[in-house]
Parts: sequence; structure tokens; C-alpha cells
Amino acid sequence: MPHTLASPVALSRSPGPGRAARAAAETAGVVLAGFGVWLALERLGFLDRPYLEGSALAVGAGLFPLRQRFPVAVALLLAALTGLAPCVGPVAAVASYTVARGTVRARQRARLLAAAGAVVVACATVSAPWLGPGSVPYGLALGLVLAPTAVIVPGLVGTSYGQQRRLVRALRERGDAAERARRFADSEARLHERSRIAAEMHDLVGHRLSLISLHAGGLELALDRADPELREEAVLVRRTTQDAMRELRQSLGVLGPLGRDTGADALTDATGTRADIETLVAESRDGGIAVGLDWTGPDLDTRPARVRRAVHRVVRESLTNVHRYASAAHVTVTVVHGEETVRVSVRNGAPPAPVVRAAHIGSGRGLTGLRERVELLGGTFDAAPLPSGGFHVDAAVPAEPGDAPAPQRPGSGAETTDGVPGTVGDPAGVVPGRPTAQALTLLLGLGALCVLMVLGTAFVYAGAPHKDAGPLPLPRVGMTYQEVTGLGVLDNRAVRAAATGHEPPRPAGAVGCVYPFTGATESRPGALTIARYCFDSAERLIAIDRFTVLSVQDASPWETP
Repeated sequence: MPHTLASPVALSRSPGPGRAARAAAETAGVVLAGFGVWLALERLGFLDRPYLEGSALAVGAGLFPLRQRFPVAVALLLAALTGLAPCVGPVAAVASYTVARGTVRARQRARLLAAAGAVVVACATVSAPWLGPGSVPYGLALGLVLAPTAVIVPGLVGTSYGQQRRLVRALRERGDAAERARRFADSEARLHERSRIAAEMHDLVGHRLSLISLHAGGLELALDRADPELREEAVLVRRTTQDAMRELRQSLGVLGPLGRDTGADALTDATGTRADIETLVAESRDGGIAVGLDWTGPDLDTRPARVRRAVHRVVRESLTNVHRYASAAHVTVTVVHGEETVRVSVRNGAPPAPVVRAAHIGSGRGLTGLRERVELLGGTFDAAPLPSGGFHVDAAVPAEPGDAPAPQRPGSGAETTDGVPGTVGDPAGVVPGRPTAQALTLLLGLGALCVLMVLGTAFVYAGAPHKDAGPLPLPRVGMTYQEVTGLGVLDNRAVRAAATGHEPPRPAGAVGCVYPFTGATESRPGALTIARYCFDSAERLIAIDRFTVLSVQDASPWETP
């Protein structure tokens, strides 16, 4: 079955409250990480348009929840926004991780990551002169820094995690299949052994009972005229033997295959129906037992034969026990037919007088056989004395039992779920592990990527020339006094003293001049070139003059020029 991205059915499911809360928490987390990158770059002074960067982060936050419905488009759009604004990098990193984790085909995953990385580099390079460091080479460097941290590395991590998850799921499915095969083989072995035991019992015990019945019939004919009283005893022996043979054949259905009962008349279309149960109750009532029937729900004629047979056996065996041990007690038979379960309950009160149980009556295996039959169908069985002195038999049989083996009893090493001991079923495909540790690992990884983004972006911006870098412009005529002084042209007292008495006449309209030290240079030994900036009454620069004056040389007192 071809797989490209995560299952569309799983992605399009309406999220429940827990899923929606988790999605909101993830969006808030990545937006907070992006805001941290934005704040760090803004504090470092590397954002010329912080509001534009914040707007790009808001757009990325709006696209992030759509990453599972439109994974390819969202990944490429977030990559483009990352090239324009580095603060979108954390959002793009988590989106790349999610898309790569859900992508099964390696070729498609590689193409998607390569395309997203190329989009980051291209957008950062093209937008560098307007939104980035300021030149194409530095924009290319910024893109090469953001592409690995925002796309490549998260994508590789998501790929590794997705492959691990799919591998664990496949191993679990193989383990489940092996466990189911083992259980099925064990069940087949048990059924085979039961069938063999049933055949042996039918051949050996059935043959002996048939001989007893045959001899009892012959004795009945021989005593017909000789001794009528002994003939009645022979009739009783023959009938008891026939009843025992019939009971044996009916009991062999427990040991034989689940869908088949032994004996020619062991199972009919009416077995276990309401009419059949009413017949059993009527027979017991005719035998002198006060029996009441309470039937709730429709008839059982549409249910499988094994379900009807189990209901029949529970009622019949329970009434037989009442005949033996509490014939004077009141009995209530209750059948509740629901949509999923058929519940049968037989309760009798305490007999008026204690019943002396004969040593040869009953083997104690009737209830055990009932329990085995009900549990083979996947139901539950309970039989125990009542506090009032009576006895109850309760059985719950699935209305439509499956073909799976019966569930194991507590303490027998039963599987937790999915047939795998000690594991928890995972229908959503979540890899078993420690969610807290996994979440902490992802948070630390995202934090490390944010730090790398900030450092890489800061290095690129710091190495790029600033837009205001370069030599300051020279003063020109017409500038105001504040503009000239803003360019570093300030009056110097020493230079003014050197020019006093040696400067040329000031231009007409000049009310004040400035003699900066930056313009005073020694053009030749003993001569000093001075620059003079003169302003009018409106504090406008009207003239820039340069002239040379003699410089004063320091000399020792005994030296003469």
C-alpha cells in the first residue's frame, strides 16, 4: 500500500479537546521561541525593521497549525518567511520536523528538504539589500546559516524519529501476530485433545452403557411373567441407563469441537429457545418443584446454535441439581436477552428440611462442565451458595461469540492489550516511551537551534558593512552652524591663537569664524596650514578659507636660529 505522507484519515480527524489543547500549546511554544529570537536580534541592534520582522512571525504562527493538512505548502511558505525574517526560523524548524517525521518515502522527503533549504537561501539572498544585512554576498551567507538550522537539521531529526516509530510499530505488529499464532495453536491443540477424549469416552463408556441397557431389556422380557416386581426394577435400570447414555452424549459436546455436539438428538433448531426453556420449566413443575420463569427480551431463535445450547445446558443442569438436592425449594429461572449478552440466572431458596445426600449421587462435575462451556464462548460463569441457604447459578454468554480463544483467567499471564505481555495498545500509532522525556528532548533541541540561529545571524550582520559606514561628508557653503559642527568641525583655541594676526581679511558679512584643529597641518617646516569656516548673522556658512602661518618651534635657550 503506497504511503507518502501521514495518513489523510488521521490528519483529517476532528480533534478532540485534548488534541486541540495540545495543538494550541505547540503553536504557542514555537511562537514564543520565534519571539525570543526576534527579541535577541533586536537587542543586539541587528533589526532595521523590527515591526516587519514581527509581522512575518505572526504570519508564520498563522500557517503553523496547517502543517498537517497541507504539509508541503506550509513547509515551503515558512522557509520563504525564514529567508525574509530569521525570527520565523523556530516555526519553520518545527514544521520541517513534523513533515519529515510523517513522510515515508525517502526520495520525496529528500526533495522536500532540499527545496525548502533552497527557498531559504534564495529569499535571504534576494531580500538582503532591503531587509537583510545589506548586500547580496552577506544575504547568501545568512541563507546558508539559516537553511541548516531551520530546515535541514530538524528534517533529519524528524526523519530519524519517524523511522524509529514505524520500526517499533512493525515490530509490535509482528509480535502481536506471533502471539496470536501461538494462542491459536494452543487452542487448536486443546480442541484436538478434547475431541480425542470425547471419542474415547463415547467408544468405551458408551459401549458399556449400551450393553447394560441391552441386558436390562432382556431381563425385563424374562421377568415379564415370572416376577412383575423385579420386572419394574429392570425397567428402571434400562431407563436409567438410557438417560445416562443421553447425558453422556450431551456432555461430550463440552469436550468436542465448539460448533458441534455429540449425539443424534443433542442439538435441534428449538434447543435453547423460549419454548425449549418453558418446556424444561414445565417438566420440573410436573415433577413437583415450584419453578417460575422470567424471560426478558426477544427469543433466541436467531442466535447461533452454540449460544442456545449453552443457555439450555445451564437451565437444565441447574434444574437437575434442584431435583437432587432441593426439590422442596422455590426456584426462579431468569433469562435476559440483550443486544450483546444473554444472561441466565437460576436461584433456589433454602429447602424446608436438610437433604441427606447419598454418596453415589452426583460427581460434582456438572457445574465444572457448564463453566467450561460458557468460558469457551467468551462468557462468564458463577455458581455459589446464597447467604439465605439457597444456591444460585449465573451465566453471561455473548450473543454473537467470535472465533477467538477464550480469555485467560486472572493470574495466568494474561496479555494486557493487543496480545503483547506488559504493553499498552496503541491504536494511534504512538511509539511507547516516556512522553515527558521526549517532550523535554524536543524542547532542548529547539532551544539549541534558536541559539544557533541567533549566533549565526549576529555574526553575519556584524561582519556586513553598516549602511551608515564610510567617511563623513565634507562641510559645504550654505550649511548651518549645527550641521557643520555635527560633522566634527569644532573651534580650537590653539589654532585660533596661531591664526590671530596672521590670517587674511574675513569675507564681507562674516560675524564669526571657526578654526578646527582637524584642518591644521604642517605643510612644510616652520609653516602651518589652517582652515577657517566663517558664518554670517543667520549662522550660515559663507566661506571656507585655507592659509599658511609661521609655526613656533620649541628650542633650547642656548640654541640660536
